[in-house]
Amino acid sequence: MPEDGKKRKRTPRAPIVPEEAAPRNFAPRGIAAILAPVTRPAFRRRAPAAAQILADWPQLAGPELAARAAPLKFAGGTLTLGCTGPTAMELQFSAPQIIARLNLALGHTAIERLRFEQHVPRPPTTAPARPAPRSFEPPPQDLPPGELGAALARLYQGIKSRG
Repeated sequence: MPEDGKKRKRTPRAPIVPEEAAPRNFAPRGIAAILAPVTRPAFRRRAPAAAQILADWPQLAGPELAARAAPLKFAGGTLTLGCTGPTAMELQFSAPQIIARLNLALGHTAIERLRFEQHVPRPPTTAPARPAPRSFEPPPQDLPPGELGAALARLYQGIKSRG
């Protein structure tokens, strides 16, 4: 009840009328209109500059820096690099030059500070040594004829080649 103790009259409300659905438009639309709702949540979590830095790190940093440090995170203008302790000390002295080079490669001032975290360096990526090929052993002669025999012969060769 209101403070003055009197009952107030209820004003009649307008009846609720369902709105008509907007007619669907099947005309061609620009790709930006379609991609924006999809990419907006991803870009809220990770800035486009961060995605570019992480994806193009070897090209942006150069071969020497890319071999010694790896980008871990980019947030608030701070790029976090993972490297060994001695490398971090060395890179800290050349941080202004590194920041300038990365910003020049990005085309705008995105990186303001570098932060270093100590990580075990990744081993160089080399192809694993393959074992020497084994001598060819023919499959047993008592296999059934036809497709089943051919499949069993391939299975036999596969097992023998693994060793």
